[in-house]
Amino acid sequence: MAESIAMLPWSISSAAPLDHRVMLRANCSSQKLERYSGTCTEASFSRLSSTQPSLLFSNSKKSRLKCLPPLNVLVDSETQAVPAKPLVGNDKIGVLLLNLGGPETLDDVQPFLFNLFADPDIIRLPRLFRFLQKPLAQFISVFRAPKSKEGYAAIGGGSPLRRITDAQGEELKKALWSKDVPANVYVGMRYWHPFTEEAIEQIKKDGITKLVVLPLYPQFSISTSGSSLRLLESIFREDEYLVNMQHTVIPSWYQREGYIKAMANLIEKELQGFDTPQKCVIFFSAHGVPLAYVEEAGDPYKAEMEECVDLIMEELERRGLNNPYTLAYQSRVGPVEWLKPYTDETIIDLGKKGVKNLLAVPISFVSEHIETLEEIDVEYKELAIESGIENWGRVPALGCEPTFISDLADAVIESLPYVGAMAVSNLEARQSLVPLGSVEELLAAYDSQRRELPPPVTVWEWGWTKSAETWNGRAAMLAVLVLLVLEVTTGEGFLHQWGILPFFR
Repeated sequence: MAESIAMLPWSISSAAPLDHRVMLRANCSSQKLERYSGTCTEASFSRLSSTQPSLLFSNSKKSRLKCLPPLNVLVDSETQAVPAKPLVGNDKIGVLLLNLGGPETLDDVQPFLFNLFADPDIIRLPRLFRFLQKPLAQFISVFRAPKSKEGYAAIGGGSPLRRITDAQGEELKKALWSKDVPANVYVGMRYWHPFTEEAIEQIKKDGITKLVVLPLYPQFSISTSGSSLRLLESIFREDEYLVNMQHTVIPSWYQREGYIKAMANLIEKELQGFDTPQKCVIFFSAHGVPLAYVEEAGDPYKAEMEECVDLIMEELERRGLNNPYTLAYQSRVGPVEWLKPYTDETIIDLGKKGVKNLLAVPISFVSEHIETLEEIDVEYKELAIESGIENWGRVPALGCEPTFISDLADAVIESLPYVGAMAVSNLEARQSLVPLGSVEELLAAYDSQRRELPPPVTVWEWGWTKSAETWNGRAAMLAVLVLLVLEVTTGEGFLHQWGILPFFR
């Protein structure tokens, strides 16, 4: 849907994978394990299978794969010692919450989609055709707007994402002040108001000297947090004030104890609404990404998602809840292959297996938006009933849940000693998150790893392939060709309106 770039097939892009300090979780489940110098050790825990959508997992038998990198992988040669000084002192602390954004009215839908598709990280055009980036974005946004408007109309005429994110920011500020950290909290959206640029301008006006960047995505993906950080890097590079402002990034926080407990609290509460809670299947539905993100670009999203589910189920087991559970991925679009199993196919399969009680958990979302309110609550619920599932429930997104907000505040406070210093990440599960260093260092690590990855297609071949890169290029070029043909034959269109092709008038 519109509020999520991870579901767009065009976004195999210049955003590249995380460095060793974050990526090693993904390497245990990747065929590229030998490329990295981490080691995998097996402990007790059960890994969800991505190839068997009908497989349910009992929470009583678990085996966990932990990736424990050697010290030389974690410590950069330029790592700085963490300064032993007060967390605040004379500094003015700011926290920047990053999110995608969403249209607030139906009139906002088309321009929101334009902003989305105008991002070179979403649609990659060859260098020769980059002048067509905006015309192509206009073409696609106009084409997709009617269907997207139907979805937003079904949830009240717009996305509640900004309102919820603003409320989360206010609650986070209160929590920080209650913990003796007087910080200002700012919201920066990637594709709609308040844009990241707007948030940065306010940060400068307020004279912030130390900034903690906190993407509101529990699990890291190059298509969500990565895209926002790349924009932030470009803003930082162009402003002398920002170049001198110390900052750090919290890249992901799905393994934090407070987040895990908050999710378990919501699940436990919703289970009580079933007549036989112990027989209810817990159905984790995660935001999908194209398979090539993981297999070709090294995205740690899948591995982090699976570990997140495992940690939540372990917490529920400690509370005496041993429900069967499974994980699937929603919101796929386009011809490329996405992470499996798919949510819709899994629901149908569960119905065939005789499951009667299903509790949906939107595991990758901390705010209600179109993918929870329309896709899960309407489309998937109807599909479940049609598939023979009699009792349907859905866990709400975290929103401003107190345990969750308090834990985010703790994450910010724990990051403050590392602002302006290159931090060493601790990948041991359930430990407090130690953030990475600056945006620039993080993205430099992406680019370094990107150069080591083989290209998705080494030899150009005609015909259908599974390569997302090939699909991306063909889809983009086909759209460009159609656009140009229409311009030439009709003498009207976006290129004429914008003065790009006046010689065809």
